[in-house]
Amino acid sequence: MPRAQFFSAQAGRTIEAPQHVRSRFALGDVVRHRLFDFRGVVFDVDPVFANSEAWYEAIPEKIRPDREQPFYHLFAENEDGCYVAYVSQQNLTADAPGGPVEHPAVAEMFEPFENGRYRLRRGLTH
Repeated sequence: MPRAQFFSAQAGRTIEAPQHVRSRFALGDVVRHRLFDFRGVVFDVDPVFANSEAWYEAIPEKIRPDREQPFYHLFAENEDGCYVAYVSQQNLTADAPGGPVEHPAVAEMFEPFENGRYRLRRGLTH
């Protein structure tokens, strides 16, 4: 399968990825983590793992996800507050029935929650 390259600022290096990847979730989708109690809104997608090696190695080996799958940047929330999360596709499930996400950055990037998802603000689309 042909591969493409892109620079990841988080990883601080160039990443190789398949030219075509099937991501299960899109920008604006509301998702929930399968193992940990948090949910969020997708605001970016990496076709493969594109974070630092230290971040990857910090995940316990027993639950460490495969690198060769989409990874999602989320405006996340749990009972303790709001933050940004980076999660593998295998660890996410759709959560539109859970309703809107209260992360303050959501309103900056997306239109109001409607029909189970968020839409990018017009000024942010191509």
